[in-house]
Amino acid sequence: MDKLSVMNAFCRIVERGSFSRAAEDLGVSPALLSREVKLLEDSLGASLLTRTTRTMSLTDNGRLFYDEALGILGAVSQVEDRIRAGAGAVSGHLKVNASHSFGQMVIAPLLPDFLAQYPDVRLTLSLDDRVVDMIEGGFDVSIRIRSTMPDSALIARKIGTMRQRIFAAPEYLARNGTPKTPYDLEHHPVVGFLLADHLNSWRLNSPGGIVIVPLDPFVRVGNSLVVRDLLLAGLGVGTPDFISDAEEAKGTLVRVLPDHELPAPEIFAITGSRLGLDARVSAFLDHLSVALRR
Repeated sequence: MDKLSVMNAFCRIVERGSFSRAAEDLGVSPALLSREVKLLEDSLGASLLTRTTRTMSLTDNGRLFYDEALGILGAVSQVEDRIRAGAGAVSGHLKVNASHSFGQMVIAPLLPDFLAQYPDVRLTLSLDDRVVDMIEGGFDVSIRIRSTMPDSALIARKIGTMRQRIFAAPEYLARNGTPKTPYDLEHHPVVGFLLADHLNSWRLNSPGGIVIVPLDPFVRVGNSLVVRDLLLAGLGVGTPDFISDAEEAKGTLVRVLPDHELPAPEIFAITGSRLGLDARVSAFLDHLSVALRR
């Protein structure tokens, strides 16, 4: 028995003074209402209504139940109204998880504008290069960069694509020569990204098709910012993904084999609910998506 539904029906019967009129309002049969009230009375062990062929009146217990039911239904309605209003408001505590490099280079710069636009949002940004348990960590959204997302109960929304190109410092290339073909890379030290799915080989897209180059990185690190810094120090070649843009613009890193790139992984926003995103998560992802398009 749905107690709230029965409460609502009982109150309607009392207010309309008739099973038939209440049934008409609720779109059900009078027989169904009569059966529900009987079940309610049986569960309470008390009569709520005194009925004759012509009249209906409340018992003392019926009056008590009616008064209390009105208060309960009113409180439930207020809670529902508050939740509906809050669901559309960009406010509350937003917990975001991302990798260190993506968090520092992409998310952190957009936070001042986001928080100025939504001053009622409290933000926690947790940076971790490991894949964390979102539910256990209590995160609203996690930003992950993957070629594909494995099947799971989590919901993945693609918000961007990341190019993967090969870079080196000009000083390194001046000392060691510039690779002319993909196979020349086998004679150059590679700075490998420990968490990449291409750690031991590069599957390069080129004008002539796909070229697979086996790798044995002499140093492997689990943070893209460290990959960038080691390349800046002239230790070899590598693919420091999105964090190389500023260095390329300054000329401190240059493209190697500019006609060749690794397959572009996707940037996913991971959430834990199949329901529509709440307002603060939607606002954050919209803000991030605009930044990624730029």
